[in-house]
Amino acid sequence: MITSIVLIKTSTDRIPEIAEEIAALEGVSEVYSVTGAHDLIAIVRVVRHEELAEVIPGRISKVPGVESTETHIAFRTYSRHDLEAAFAIGLDS
Repeated sequence: MITSIVLIKTSTDRIPEIAEEIAALEGVSEVYSVTGAHDLIAIVRVVRHEELAEVIPGRISKVPGVESTETHIAFRTYSRHDLEAAFAIGLDS
């Protein structure tokens, strides 16, 4: 699974509507409304690298009100949940 973090600048008068529309797109797992230089952050998860082009410029960027995107591709995922599961392997409860 390939995960990318997409920083999105939008029309400020429609942030909630744009976030909902992006969240409904295939390939988008979560959308966060945030403070700072960007208005939204979307988490995109796809199986093949080529699918990123379908989801980000092909779908997200075409949502009315999206002004720009900046994409970061994750090399590796670290999470507390994953670490706890790994250490629990083989333990009897």
